[in-house]
Order: sequence, then structure tokens, then C-alpha cells
Amino acid sequence: MLFASGGFKVKLYDIGQQQVTNALEKIRKEMKFLEQSGSLKGSLGAEEQLSLISGCLNIQEAVEGAMHIQECVPENLELKKKIFAQLDQIVDDKVVLSSSTSCLLPSKVFAGLAHVKQCIVAHPVNPPYYVPLVELVPHPKTAPATVDRTYALMQKIGQSPVRVMKEIDGFALNRLQYAVISEAWRLVEEGIVSPSDLDLVVSDGLGMRYAFIGPLETMHLNAEGMLSYCDRYSEGMQHVLKTFGPIPDFSGATVEKVNQAMCVKVPNDPEHLAARRQWRDECLLRLAKLKRQMQPQ
Repeated sequence: MLFASGGFKVKLYDIGQQQVTNALEKIRKEMKFLEQSGSLKGSLGAEEQLSLISGCLNIQEAVEGAMHIQECVPENLELKKKIFAQLDQIVDDKVVLSSSTSCLLPSKVFAGLAHVKQCIVAHPVNPPYYVPLVELVPHPKTAPATVDRTYALMQKIGQSPVRVMKEIDGFALNRLQYAVISEAWRLVEEGIVSPSDLDLVVSDGLGMRYAFIGPLETMHLNAEGMLSYCDRYSEGMQHVLKTFGPIPDFSGATVEKVNQAMCVKVPNDPEHLAARRQWRDECLLRLAKLKRQMQPQ
């Protein structure tokens, strides 16, 4: 949907016909809804964008003439390697080979490929139509031009690409996310705060700021600049950081406690989860509009 919003012709490939059929039906429904609500991205109408998207079951046909290939198969290293090995046999020396992996290292996903210079991880954030960040993570042998081209393409379709200079487990987003989840879990596990109050600390506290400015700018603004902040608060931060506990195992009594609290708020049957995700997406849609209106002068 995002590539079509930028005016690009898109081919969806899968080994299962039903997957392709379902995807095309879902895209049509979603685009019509977005157009009716005035939230469709790009300068083209829904029908024009839909006409750019087609599906096929032949990988060679799918990649013929492509400038960019975005792999989105499940987070399974062997499956991803198998797909890229297939692509390696049939692509030219120009197309960018990109993986959507959220945590598998490029050096493992693209190991042994002849076209490794054209390979890059472009990790989108779920749901990508409403959350624009894309992490670009190169293989050690990725050509700088591959990174530059992918960066420009992501900008053209309205995303916010960031360059992760070298590969690291979890990239940037998940390292930050897991640090927050880890401490959140410890606070609940140690009886410091309830699961529902913990979520409020983020949704009605940190998240309010972080929706517009990151943690580093937050520091900068919470004192007379960054140097002032570090001078004033570094000792206190180090004291607190030294009290952080071990990595949780995310099991046992705590997972039961957290699950129970979450199910009170959102029962974990498909219907309730789908409704809550839809509400989340509508919130993100409105937030995205607000962020565009609130661009700093």
C-alpha cells in the first residue's frame, strides 16, 4: 500500500494463492476506507493506487523489472535465507534486495549471496501505514549506494528512514523497546506497580513526550541544554541504573499476572483483539495527522 501510494507498480508474491487473494481483498477494503476518511496517502486516488498492485505465484515473474524487492516472510532465518538464495539466482546487478526482519542480523540473512552488495534490512514498524519509521541496517558488504537508494525510496513513499550504521542484535528500535519491556516487567514482578498502572506510566507519561520528541531531545529540553542536564542529573541516573535487576525470563507467576490484567482490559479472543487493533490504528492515524500539523517552525 505504501509503495503504491508513491506511484510505484507493485507485485505481491506468495507460494499460496489464498494468501495473495486475501491480501488484495484486504488492501482494497483498507484503501477504500482510508479514502473515505480522507487519510489515503499519496496524490493518487484509491482506484489508481489499486490498479498498481497485482499478485502472482511465480517468483521470476514477480521480480522481473523490479527496482526494489521487499521480503516479508515470517521471522524464520532458514526461510528467509531460502528466499534470498532463490532471488540471488534470478536478479540483475541493480535491484535492491531488502528484508523486513525485525531482529535477524544481515550477515546471517544474506550470508553467501553473490548479490550481497545489493542487500539491506529495511525494518518497518507495525503497522507501517501509520507508523513511518524504517530502520536501514546494512550487511558489512552492502554498497553505500544501496543504502542511499533505499533511504531515498523510503522517503519518497512518506516513511521516516534511519541509518543503523552497523548491525547489532535488535537494531535500534527493539533494543530500546526491550529495555523498556524489561524494566516494566521487573517493576510488576517486584510488586512496585500494577500492570495497568505500568501501562499508564508510558501511555499518559513518557509516551506523550516521545510521540513528538525522542529521549535525547527530552533531556536537552528538561534542563538548559544537554550539558546542563548531564551535569545536573548524571549522578542520579547512574544511581538508579545500578539498581536495575537481571533479565526477566517472562514466565511463571508474573506472566499469569500480566496476562490476567491485559485480558481484563482486552479479552484475548480474535474479535476483541481485532477491535482493539483497529482502535489503535485509528489513534495512530489521528496522531500522524497531528504530527504533520505540529511540525516545528
